[in-house]
Amino acid sequence: MLKKSRTLIVMLSTQLGAFFVAQAVAQQPPGQERPPMPVEAGQVEVGQVVLSIPAIGSLKSSESVTISPEIAGRISEIIGKEGQPVKAGELLVALDPSIYQAELAQAQASIALSKANYQRANELFDKRVGTQQARDEAQARFLADEASLASAQARLTKTKIYAPFDGVLGLRRASVGQYVSPGEIVFNLEAIDPLKIDFRIPEIYLSKIKIGQQIATKLDALPGKQYTGTLYAIDPLIDQNGRSILIRATLPNDTGELRPGLFARLNLIYETRDQALLVPEQAVFFMGQQKFVYRIVEGRATLSPVTTGDRNAGKVEIVEGLSAGEQIIVAGMMKIFNGMPVAPLPACGPPSGPGGPPPGGPCGSPPAAPK
Repeated sequence: MLKKSRTLIVMLSTQLGAFFVAQAVAQQPPGQERPPMPVEAGQVEVGQVVLSIPAIGSLKSSESVTISPEIAGRISEIIGKEGQPVKAGELLVALDPSIYQAELAQAQASIALSKANYQRANELFDKRVGTQQARDEAQARFLADEASLASAQARLTKTKIYAPFDGVLGLRRASVGQYVSPGEIVFNLEAIDPLKIDFRIPEIYLSKIKIGQQIATKLDALPGKQYTGTLYAIDPLIDQNGRSILIRATLPNDTGELRPGLFARLNLIYETRDQALLVPEQAVFFMGQQKFVYRIVEGRATLSPVTTGDRNAGKVEIVEGLSAGEQIIVAGMMKIFNGMPVAPLPACGPPSGPGGPPPGGPCGSPPAAPK
C-alpha cells in the first residue's frame, strides 16, 4: 500500500510539473525561444546484472566426529595435541592394554588345546574308533575358541584410537590415568577445509536453483571480506511448515580462518547477464501504468517509453526502449516536458576526493569558465 502511494505521488508530481512548465511556456511572447533548461544528464551504460537469492546460514565441518573408546579401560597415553591438525591414521589415544593382552593369551591357549582335541577326535573317527558326536563336539569347541581368539585380538587392537580422517583436534575432555567407558568423549575432531554451509530458501525458487551455482558469503565475525562457495546438494524433501528448501554448499578454507558454527549471510547467484543496459533508478518514472525515460536528442528532451528488468545497486536494467551510449536525463524531470530544449550537466556524483567537490563545477551548475 505504501509503495503504491509513493508511486502515485511521483506520477502526480511529474505530471503537475510538466503541466505548469507547459503553461509557463505557453505564456511566453510568440516567436521567443525559451532558454535551455539545465538538467543532470547521464548515459545508458552496459554492465553486469547479477540475480541472486539472499539467505542466512551456518558454517559446518565437512566431517565431524567425537574421539571415544569402543571398550572400557584406563588411559595410558594421550598423543594428540589440543587444537592441532592431525592426519588420517595418526595415533591419538592409547588405553592400558594389559588386561586385553592377558585375555588374548588365554584365548590362544584355549584354541591350542581345542585344536589338538579336534585333530585327535578326527583321527579316531577315521579309524572307526571314535564316535561322530565326539568329533562334532570337538569341532564346535575348536570353532568357538577361534571366535574367542578373534574377539580378544579385536579388543586389544581397540586399545589404540587413531584419527579416522585429516582434521583439527578440539579440546581434550579426559586425562592420562582416567578410566573411560565405551563412548566417553576424549576429543572432538573437525575437518575444516573445506567447510559446509547449510541454508534455506523459499520454495518459489525451486526452478531457479541447480547444482554448481555460486554463493557469495559474508560473515559478521570477519567484516569486509567475501567468500565464494559452490552449491553441491539440494534436500529432496521440502519443509512443509516453513515451505523452504534446505541447501548445502561447500566453502574453501585454505587459510583456516573460518570456523564451524559461524553465522553467514549469503547470496545464491542463479543468473548473470554481462551485456545488460543500465540507467540510474531516478531516471525512470511513471506516467499512468507506463514507465518512461527522457532521452536528450539534438538538445531536446524526448519522452521515451521503456521496459525495465531487474534492479541492482541503484541501477535499473532496461530491457527495451534505449540503446547503449544514449544520453538521458537523470534528474530534473519535474521541470521539463517532451520536446523542451535542455542543457545537460554532469550528474551529481560522489566527491573526487575527501571533502572535495565533484569534477567540473558545483553539482547542478555548469563548469566555471576559464579566466
